[in-house]
Amino acid sequence: MLRRFLLLVFLTSTIAFAARAQDFDVIIKGGAVYDGTGGEAQRVDLAIKGDRIASLGDFKDARAKTIVNARGLAVAPGFINMLSWSTESLIQDGRSQSEIRQGVTTEIMGEGFSMGPLNDEMKKRMLQEQADIKFDIKWNTLAEYLRYLEQHGVSCNVASFLGAATVREYVIGYEDKQPTPQQLDQMRELVRNEMEAGAIGIGTALIYPPAFYAKTEEIIELCKVAAKYKGKYISHMRSEGNQLFESFDELLRIAREANIPAELYHIKAAGQKNWGKIDSLLSRIESVQKEGLNVRANMYTYTAGATGLDACFPPWTEDGGYPALFKRLRDPAAREKIKAEVKIDSDKWENLYLATGSPDKILLVAFKSEKLKPLTGKTLAEVAKMRGKDPIDTAMDLVAEDESRVGTVYFMMSEENVKKEIAKPWISFGSDEASEAPEGVFLKSNPHPRAYGNFARVLGKYVRDEKVITLPEAIRRLSALPATNLGLDHRGFLKEGMFADVVVFDPATIADHATFEKPQQYATGVKHVFVNGTQVIKDGEHTGAKPGRALWGPGKVR
Repeated sequence: MLRRFLLLVFLTSTIAFAARAQDFDVIIKGGAVYDGTGGEAQRVDLAIKGDRIASLGDFKDARAKTIVNARGLAVAPGFINMLSWSTESLIQDGRSQSEIRQGVTTEIMGEGFSMGPLNDEMKKRMLQEQADIKFDIKWNTLAEYLRYLEQHGVSCNVASFLGAATVREYVIGYEDKQPTPQQLDQMRELVRNEMEAGAIGIGTALIYPPAFYAKTEEIIELCKVAAKYKGKYISHMRSEGNQLFESFDELLRIAREANIPAELYHIKAAGQKNWGKIDSLLSRIESVQKEGLNVRANMYTYTAGATGLDACFPPWTEDGGYPALFKRLRDPAAREKIKAEVKIDSDKWENLYLATGSPDKILLVAFKSEKLKPLTGKTLAEVAKMRGKDPIDTAMDLVAEDESRVGTVYFMMSEENVKKEIAKPWISFGSDEASEAPEGVFLKSNPHPRAYGNFARVLGKYVRDEKVITLPEAIRRLSALPATNLGLDHRGFLKEGMFADVVVFDPATIADHATFEKPQQYATGVKHVFVNGTQVIKDGEHTGAKPGRALWGPGKVR
């Protein structure tokens, strides 16, 4: 009787264990597991069931639908891109190729401008300004846009800040004027609606019109609303060069008066004469952190930024929007005034033409018109010489002829400063680019190489090769730090119950290959990527899966 009882217990336990083992959908075996906290790796297996991490432990006898051999590889939480411009590229191609192949599983959008809320006039403008990528606008609010991406099918998760400039344009337009009390109330209501629908917070990009026209007080009022929903404030500050410290003071004022956590987009000191300011800026941030103020930053890992060629012109030129700019660029008297102001090293606006130091450090990478696309990859100095014109005149001509911002790369930072920033434990990473693929419409323009290499570059160049930071620390900064800063639900760590966003890569070989001359080259070294438990990258190649979801801020009203 006892023997029969013990046999029954044994069989019952074996069947129960087999059932549990069979319940695993994925087991990642034999890897060095970095949980995102910054601690050293554990030699454990990781099991996934559905869209969650089921357990970490020894599963050598367990069974699952998919077994991944991670021996000799690092296993980490999926990386988070703190500054994504994949707003349009994911509509074109939801696979998110250039970034998912670097291990990026979540894209955070909304640098000053967001894909909602939109009114009819804004939709009309967006359709007119479309360049290589064409799409219908099938949403009105920011939350509807994120759901549209999810339903359209994306391989990565997506979330967004609410662009303060978008709110301003919705109510005021592109004019350089201040809101009436009634208009400010309307702006507050737009913020309230989007925060309740899941926006992460308020984003600004204050060097660009119409955001440039907004006073500090206006931003504070919007942030006060966002703060009620546990929102964050994130900013491309009003200056990253001549007025760097004054702009940081503005960010601190907004954070304090609105009682909201704040973050600097792509922290830098732009322009050679400003490079020496970075030590003071970093020290000031750490000083206010010690005072208890929640201030963080993110960065890209290159010495060049990228924006429009129109960033060479004073902000008043876009009062009234791009049609008004193009009209001014065709008016001889206005051109003379613009040219005179571009030559002045002013503290009144961020002059990227002078920040680079020379027109041969201004690289033209994206045109709207087919006629001008042959100029892609040439510097402003080269095109000016080809045309026999002054570089400033050439810049005005190109924007007027193309009737677009003209995508441009500006070389204006120092490598020494990049390393100083990477060394700081409170700085996360963002590409400030779209996730693309070297095919189709994406080949019509050149992106900044950060679109293909920003995250692999952290792990290859700055961790393995130059040892600026350790591997566990880099993984924390790529995953847990941004997830925690943003308040993302069950993301950023490899722990039981967390969503199964997982990247498996080879620390010995991971590397970026994109260059400014040939930017459309995939990074290598990432072997497997899972998003919400579904395998998107297998043995270095895309599976075609699109399990990405819209993620929401902690203040979403459920």
